[in-house]
Amino acid sequence: MTGTLPLDGMRVLELSSFVATPLGGMTLAQLGADVIRVDQVGGGPDIDRWPLAASGRSLYWAGLNKGKRSVTADLRSPEGREVVAALAAEIGIVLTNAPPRRGLTYEELKAARPDLIHVQLQGTRDGGNAVDYTVNAATGFPAITGPSGRDEPVNHALPAWDVACGLYMAIGLLAAERHRLRTGEGQSLRIALQDVALATAGNLGYLAEAQLGGSRPRLGNHLFGDFGRDFATADGRVMVAVLTARHWRDLVEATGLGEVGAALERALGADFRRAGDRYTYREALGGVLAPWFASRTCEQVGDGLKGTSVLWSRYRGFAEVAAALHDEPLMDELDQPGIGPHLAPGSPLRLGDTSLPPAPAPTLGEHTHEVLRDVLNLPHESIQALRHTGAITTP
Repeated sequence: MTGTLPLDGMRVLELSSFVATPLGGMTLAQLGADVIRVDQVGGGPDIDRWPLAASGRSLYWAGLNKGKRSVTADLRSPEGREVVAALAAEIGIVLTNAPPRRGLTYEELKAARPDLIHVQLQGTRDGGNAVDYTVNAATGFPAITGPSGRDEPVNHALPAWDVACGLYMAIGLLAAERHRLRTGEGQSLRIALQDVALATAGNLGYLAEAQLGGSRPRLGNHLFGDFGRDFATADGRVMVAVLTARHWRDLVEATGLGEVGAALERALGADFRRAGDRYTYREALGGVLAPWFASRTCEQVGDGLKGTSVLWSRYRGFAEVAAALHDEPLMDELDQPGIGPHLAPGSPLRLGDTSLPPAPAPTLGEHTHEVLRDVLNLPHESIQALRHTGAITTP
């Protein structure tokens, strides 16, 4: 794309693994920041994480590191850590979830760069270990996920807390950078994965509901507090959600069930313009609506609901989604080294009418030489000496 991106001129040093921190760094890179990712020589724990391409390369790693530069250093050696500390001092912004290492703690890095911005992801607020799956288990969501009548917890497949935490990290870093521009002061920001999950549960009212004596049941695919559920069609399944009186009115009109709905209201003493009544009598309403969906294909359902405010979608699997990616403006062709050409997402953010296309993820250590040369101004001989000792690797 042409023009200046919002974060052009910003440089960030990233030491990361798993989902949240790499996602935070990639979000900044997609907005124009020069994000330099540091990995242990040979790669960190995500270098071969599934899913894999036929070549054995990690699609996971490539997907979360698009548009970054890659440096490899031996973080177990003093010489390797000295290189990374020098980069942190020169760059002045660090995004990490790496455990503290001698020479790379916030206090040590700040001593070399007093206005350092340091954003640290933690598992728990006290520094304990946690990942999305354990945090999710600890915050109550598996107890309300899954079909009604089930006693065992049900995890969901999306690492929602990792995603939210990665975006919090990017926002926190930008806030700290703005503070530094205004005051000249650096900052240490710590973000705990468990706090993000707990805050979200509180912000959505789930925790207040429980404190006040409420007990949220498992609902399967029903929507809590209003009318929403899945319906079988003649050739598949759709999800329908009603969130306003207008949505309900349009659904009733589109399905031709106005008289039946009105009779049901009279029989039950209900008013289906109210969300609470739609939720309370969801089974009865679903029973009335189910035959309309069952007698139609998904395409016919779409035709019947076209032009209405009704919220609905056909259920699709990943294979079907992938087969239709050519029609998605978010996606663009990306030739990823070691993986090959495929459609990949750019940034969901659009700058006016301008989309931000994807850039390839680096190969491991691809930019070690150029970063040490251009960022640290190390001469070729010094870089070769570091390579000879194993403190760094270059392709």
